[in-house]
Amino acid sequence: MKILVYAEVRNGKLKSSAGELLTEARRLTAGKTENIHAVLLGEGCAPHAKTLATFGAGRIFVVDTPETNTYQCEPHIQTLSQLISANGYNLIIGPASPTGRDFFPRLSIRHSSALLTDVISLRTEGEAVIARRPMYAGKCIAEVCSQTPMTFVTIRPNVIPSEIFSASAEAVVEQFNPRFESSAFKAKITEVRKGKSEKPDLTEASLIISGGRAMGNADNFKILHDLADVIGATVGASRAAVDSGYAPHDMQVGQTGKTVNPNLYMAFGISGSIQHLAGMRTSKVIVAINTDPDAPIFQKADYGIVADLFQAVPIFKDELKKITEH
Repeated sequence: MKILVYAEVRNGKLKSSAGELLTEARRLTAGKTENIHAVLLGEGCAPHAKTLATFGAGRIFVVDTPETNTYQCEPHIQTLSQLISANGYNLIIGPASPTGRDFFPRLSIRHSSALLTDVISLRTEGEAVIARRPMYAGKCIAEVCSQTPMTFVTIRPNVIPSEIFSASAEAVVEQFNPRFESSAFKAKITEVRKGKSEKPDLTEASLIISGGRAMGNADNFKILHDLADVIGATVGASRAAVDSGYAPHDMQVGQTGKTVNPNLYMAFGISGSIQHLAGMRTSKVIVAINTDPDAPIFQKADYGIVADLFQAVPIFKDELKKITEH
């Protein structure tokens, strides 16, 4: 099996999903790193090649062009299409991030191949690629199969622990210059507005602290941000908090917001509606704080505390400070 991994770079930084995807690729090839290729897109992305090599990429293609510097669908599709046609991959893997979800379906259509999305695990049986993916808001896990000669897969971030192959590993690094058909570029990026936070996006964060309607107002979210700063967590919100105007929609976790898979999810003043659980139920450890002992969130939580969040947050902050300072 020959695998191509799309290693996402955003704002000049390599996303942590790259290590997760390469770890899964190594498992599928039984550690044969010469069959694992990776591609980096964007101006100045070449230094990330060393990191990809430590995760097991045997050959790395660097596409240092202005067309791929800021994500645009068509340049990404044309670049990967040319790489795929030139090297004959059986499996192309990317993250189930906003970027991956946007262009991987279009890429699979251009190659008349199967697409398996939002996958949490992969295996092969002969020529078939078999994946497991959550369905019905995470209530069940479906097993889906591709038997096409080439298969495209997007893997959900934070579900596969990344493992270093070798800290001293070397890879063949090759500059790749795609031939762009600019007439196919139907959209043009004129401006990119960045958020103020430098913390990981909710979909990729390993630590998340979320607040619900019980926060009372937008100003009260500051206490969650202060707590998050202690451990480097990202702050989220329930739909009830967003609908009440306490937080912007890009902070929303749930069925109509973002699906997250952190190592730790702390829910303050969130009752745990089925829509919210759909977006965070796969978190490794869930801590819930609510004044209502019958809140549904406690049925899913690993640790539950019946308390007022405004009393609990300062205690958590003080105790976590003691841990991080040692």
